[in-house]
Amino acid sequence: MVEQVRTSRVSGFYKLSVKKRLEFVADFANLTEEEKKLLLIDSKPGTGLDLKTADMMIENVIGTFDLPLGVAVNFLINERDYLIPMVIEESSVVAAASNAAKVARVNGGFKARASESIMIGQIQVVGIQGESKLADAMLAVRKQKDEILNMANEQDKVLVGLGGGAKDLETRIIKTSSGEMLIVHLLVDVKDAMGANAVNTMCEAVAPLVEEITGGKVRLRIISNLADKRLAYATAVFDKNALGGSEVVDGILEAYAFADADPYRAATHNKGIMNGVDAVVIAVGNDWRAVEAGAHAYAARYGRYKPLTRYWKNRRGDLVGEIEIPLAIGTVGGAASVNPLTKLCRKILGVKNANELACVIASVGLAQNLAALRALAVEGIQRGHMSLHAKNIAVMAGAKGDEIDIIARKMVEEKKVRLDRAKEILEEIRRK
Repeated sequence: MVEQVRTSRVSGFYKLSVKKRLEFVADFANLTEEEKKLLLIDSKPGTGLDLKTADMMIENVIGTFDLPLGVAVNFLINERDYLIPMVIEESSVVAAASNAAKVARVNGGFKARASESIMIGQIQVVGIQGESKLADAMLAVRKQKDEILNMANEQDKVLVGLGGGAKDLETRIIKTSSGEMLIVHLLVDVKDAMGANAVNTMCEAVAPLVEEITGGKVRLRIISNLADKRLAYATAVFDKNALGGSEVVDGILEAYAFADADPYRAATHNKGIMNGVDAVVIAVGNDWRAVEAGAHAYAARYGRYKPLTRYWKNRRGDLVGEIEIPLAIGTVGGAASVNPLTKLCRKILGVKNANELACVIASVGLAQNLAALRALAVEGIQRGHMSLHAKNIAVMAGAKGDEIDIIARKMVEEKKVRLDRAKEILEEIRRK
C-alpha cells in the first residue's frame, strides 16, 4: 500500500470553520475520534486536562486555564512537512509564522540542526581562601574527574543505559562580592529529556565528594538555564519577490542592523522570536521560562545584548536568515508526559525526539522574526496586528456572533480600535 503524501501547505486555512480545520489536522496526524474530541471547543469540560491530573502537576489547584491553540501551516523543515501547534493569546502570531513559512518554501523551506543534548549542572564551592589554594582545589577536581563522573552516573542508570549521563567536567574561578569561588560544571547528556531533574540529582549526589576533594563548602548545586552546549540552528532563503521586492529586502536588512547595534531594539527583536518559540514550547509541554532565560542570557553572552538572528543578502538579491538559540527542551518527562493535550500536540507535530523538536522550534523562531521584520519594514506592525486584535476588543465590548466581525471591520476602517468605539458601534447595530 502506497503511503499518502502529506503536506502542511494550505491555502486559506484560516477561512475554514473550526470543525473543518480540525478535520484537516486529524487527517494529517491520523487522530482518533477520542483525540479529536479533546480539541472540540464544545466538548465537555475535563476531557483535556482534567482536575485530577492538574492537581498532580502543581499545588493549590482550583481548576484549569485555557489558552487558544492554533496550528501554523506551510512549514517545510529539512524536506519534511509539519503542522505546528502553537499556544498563545497574542493576535497575528500564528498567521505571521504561517506566512513566513510560505515564503521560505519557495527556496526549499528551512534547514535546521541541533547539537547534542548537553546540559550544565553548576556546583558552587566557597570558603577556599587564597589564589594558590583555589588553583590547587581546581586541579584536584580535574584529577579526580572520573570518580566524580562515576558517582554522578550512579544516580541515573536508565539515562546512562540510553547513552546519556555525565560526560565531562569544567572548572573555573570567579570573583564575586562574597569573594572568590570555585565553580564546577557537570556536563550531562540528557538525551530526549529537558534534564533538570537528572542534572540536579547528580549535582546534589556529588556535592559531598567535591567538598572532600577541594576542602571547601558546597552551596548551590543546580542546573544552569544558559544551555549554551545545547544549541539549535535554522536557516532559510526568503525569495525577494515573495517578500515584496528588493526594497522590502533592504528594509528588513536595515531593521536587522538597527537591532544589531542597539540593545533597546534587540530586546523587542528577540521578543518577536520568542513569540513563536514560546508558543510551540508551551504546546508541547516544556518549560518556556527556562527557554526564555537561556535565550536572553545567550543573546548577551559577549557582554552586550544582541539579536538571536542574522540576515544578509545573497548574490541573487534574496534575503538569507539564520537563527542560533539554546533550547533546553524534551520529549519525555515533565508535563510533556502528563498533560493529555501536550501529548496530542506532539502527535500533531510528529517529532520523534528532542533533537528534531529543537529543529522545529528554531525554524518557527526564525519564521516569526522574519514576519515581524517584514511587517515593520513595509507597513508597521499595527496594521495586521490590530485587524486581528479588533475582534478581541469587539468581544470585550459584549459583541456576539456576526456582531464581532462587523464591529472589528468598522474599527479597522476607521483606525479606531478601542473599547469605547466598539461599544458605540455595538449600540448602533442593536438599535437598528
